[in-house]
Amino acid sequence: MLYFLIYCLSFLLLSKSFFMPVKNENGKVYKFFLPWYKHRRVFVSIFQESRILTAIKRIKSSRMENLDEKQEITLLDLPDLDLECILEKLSPAGLCSMAGVCKTLREKCKSDHLWKKHMNQKWGRLIGDAVYTEWQCKIDSRVIGDSAMQKSPFQWFSRFLDDLFPNGSKMEEGDSKSRSSKHENSIMSCYMALETGKIWFPAQVYNREVQNGHIGFMLSCYDAEVCYDSKADNFVASYSAQGRRTIEENIEWNRLRAPAVDTPANVLHISDCLGDLKPDDHFEIQWRKKKEFPFGWWYGVVGHLGLCNGHEVNCMCHMSDMVILEFKQYIPGSQWRRTAIKRKDHREGGNEGDGFYGGIRKLYNKEEIEAWKNFWTNSILE
Repeated sequence: MLYFLIYCLSFLLLSKSFFMPVKNENGKVYKFFLPWYKHRRVFVSIFQESRILTAIKRIKSSRMENLDEKQEITLLDLPDLDLECILEKLSPAGLCSMAGVCKTLREKCKSDHLWKKHMNQKWGRLIGDAVYTEWQCKIDSRVIGDSAMQKSPFQWFSRFLDDLFPNGSKMEEGDSKSRSSKHENSIMSCYMALETGKIWFPAQVYNREVQNGHIGFMLSCYDAEVCYDSKADNFVASYSAQGRRTIEENIEWNRLRAPAVDTPANVLHISDCLGDLKPDDHFEIQWRKKKEFPFGWWYGVVGHLGLCNGHEVNCMCHMSDMVILEFKQYIPGSQWRRTAIKRKDHREGGNEGDGFYGGIRKLYNKEEIEAWKNFWTNSILE
């Protein structure tokens, strides 16, 4: 309808003559000729008003669209504290997925404080500062062993990071090395290396190879290098003895612990608890079959001397220089059931027949004691 009116007005204004009726004071009507330039002004005014109305409609529509766009808040529009709260709720896999969205989120998702929580939750019981330090040393020397483990949900992100920090980057060499080093030395990188089986780390394994029929290792704990298999959610352990390495697979989480002491497996542990030992105390002691073998840790309970009746009131065993160590997983009368050590000047002792006993440590922590009791067997060994 608007266009039709414009068309009629334009036809009227473009005609050669246009008479406008005007009344005089007496009411008589006269018709006067209006010049073309006046017609033109009227036409232009009407035409411009039409364009202005159209433009106003467009502006209003545009403003509404912009208003709608402003109302759509993205994740990055959130305050830093709110965004951090969201990222803290994500799982490691969720953080990896979020890191692939954009550069800003990638930097935030790599923050050490986010990954420290996940590291403690999953790996805190097995690893400590020593493993992270060893990881940093391997990064610095660029010696990272590849593993033959199965693929895990995190390996795609590991490849993504490799592409992100390539060795042959076009960036300046100094800048590339600093960025790559910062990424590789992060807690996230250590977590990813553990999760994808890129590194072997030191741990101790309860009941070494017992599931393979070696029941002689019952209630023992041996040092090993272990690697995680994320697909099976268990571990592979590598033991060293006489220059040879033995591999054990399918090791469950409950059979692993972090090394109890810093003493290497082939070194005598210095005992500092001998004066405190008394009957019914729980302990671990180093033992090895031959001098050239590494020590393992064996669980036992302090017993009573032969002349003691075992009564608490009359027991004087804690006053004696000799300490009786009992390994109750063996039948009474077995050569492995009992042994005696001296409180003072204790050193490695034994022989080729009975093996060699080393350092001893008393167990004060209830969790350590319960961990040993969980491996107790109903069948007593000979």
